[in-house]
Amino acid sequence: MHASAQPRPADQHRPYFFLSYAHTPRYGAGGPDPDMWVERLFRDLCGHVMAMTDLPAGAPAGFMDREIRSGEGWSERLGEVLASCRVFVPLFSPRYFASEMCGREWYAFEQRTIQHQAYTNRPAEAIVPALWVPVPPEQLPGPAERLQFNHRAFGDRYVTDGLYGLIKLRIFAEEYERAVYELAKRIVSVADATAIRPGRHVDYRLAPSAFGAAPSEGPRPMHVTVAAPTRHELPEGRDDAYYGDNPLEWNPYHPISARPLALVAEDMVRSLNYQTTVSSFDEEVLHLDGKQPPSRPEVLLVDRWALEDEDRRARLAAFDAEHRPWVSVVVPWNRDDHQSRASEVELTRRLEETMPSKMRQGRAACRAAAKGVPSMEAFGQILPQVVEAAAQQYLRHATVYPPAGGGHTERPRLVGPMGTDFGTTQYIPDRLDHAPDAEETDDSQS
Repeated sequence: MHASAQPRPADQHRPYFFLSYAHTPRYGAGGPDPDMWVERLFRDLCGHVMAMTDLPAGAPAGFMDREIRSGEGWSERLGEVLASCRVFVPLFSPRYFASEMCGREWYAFEQRTIQHQAYTNRPAEAIVPALWVPVPPEQLPGPAERLQFNHRAFGDRYVTDGLYGLIKLRIFAEEYERAVYELAKRIVSVADATAIRPGRHVDYRLAPSAFGAAPSEGPRPMHVTVAAPTRHELPEGRDDAYYGDNPLEWNPYHPISARPLALVAEDMVRSLNYQTTVSSFDEEVLHLDGKQPPSRPEVLLVDRWALEDEDRRARLAAFDAEHRPWVSVVVPWNRDDHQSRASEVELTRRLEETMPSKMRQGRAACRAAAKGVPSMEAFGQILPQVVEAAAQQYLRHATVYPPAGGGHTERPRLVGPMGTDFGTTQYIPDRLDHAPDAEETDDSQS
C-alpha cells in the first residue's frame, strides 16, 4: 500500500482530488437520484485516500460539487477548490464531454498544470481520468485523447463496462472494489509525485471550455508565430538571459518561467482543443497579400526588442499594412525586466510606429494584448480571448466551398473556447469587452 509523506499544515486543507462529473437528469417525475452512484464512488475514494495518507481527521480527502449545487456562492467555491486541489479526476462519459461546465472545470485545472510546468520545466501530469461510461476513442476531444493513461490496469471489466456498470451490477462487486482501490492509489501517487502548487482563483463562470467543438467537426487549426531575436543578434547591452539560439527559445518571463514562451503558448492554445503549430516569424513564408482568404487563424507573439533589427522591423511593418484581422498580436513583456522598463518609452514608440493597425485593431482584449502583457499570469488570462478573436475573424474571412452537387451554402461554424458559435453574427461579450467594436460589427456582415 502506498503511504504519502507527512502533509505540510498548509496542504491539509487542500483536497487530494476534485471529482469532475456530468450531472445526470432524473428519468421521470419522482425517480431516484441518478447521481447517488457518483456520490458512493466519491465516498469510497475518500475512504481509500484517508487510509493511504497521513491526512488528519477533518482534512478533505476529495471534493465533489454535490454539496454546493443548491447553495450560494457555488461558482466561487468551485474556483477556490479548482485552484487548490492536487489531482483532477474527470469521470468520462458521453454526457461529460457534452457538458460545458465540465469543460470549464477541466480547463481551469489544466491551466495550473501548464503554469506549473512553465515555472519548473517539469511535466505536471495531474489529471487522472476514470471511466464512468466507456467512450469510443473517436468521441474524445483533444485534451482527453492526449492523456497517456492505461485504464486496463484497473481491470478488464472496468474497461468494458466502466465504473457505472460495475457499481450497478452486484455480480461485479469485486471488480468495482478493485477498480476504485487502484484509482485511489493512482490519485495519491500522482498527487505526491507532481506536488502541483496552488493556483490563482478563477471566476469559474468566465472560464472557457477545454472541449471546444465536437470531435465530429474535425480538428481546429491555430498557428502561433514568434517574432523575437536570438541571443546572437541582440542590440548592444541587452541581457541575453531571455533568449536562446533560436527565436522560439525566447523566454520573456525569465526567471519566473523556466520554459520558452512558445512552448507555454502552444500548451495553452492546445488546452482549448485546437490543433496547434508554432514557427518563427523570421522563417515563416509570409502570405503578405491580405486580400487572399486565410488558411488558418494565427497568434503573433512580438518581442519589442525584435524591432531593433531594421529588416525584421520592415517585415513587421509590411505585415501590419495588410488587413489580417484573423491574426491576433500579443506583446509579452516582463515588469521585472529592468532593461525593458528603462527603455519602455522608446520600445513602445517603435512598436506603435511599426504596427499601428494591430495596436488598435479588434476588441478591447486584443488591443490590451498588443499594448503589452506584463506577467505570465496575465498572459494566461488574456490568451484565450485573443485566440477566440482570431478564430472568429478567420471564419468570417475564410473561403466557403459549396457542397458537392451544389445547393445551399453557409459559413462553417465552430464553437469557440469562450462559447461563441463562430459563423453567426451573435456577439458574446468577454470579460474585458462589453460592446462590439466597429470593426467586428462591420466584419460580421461580410
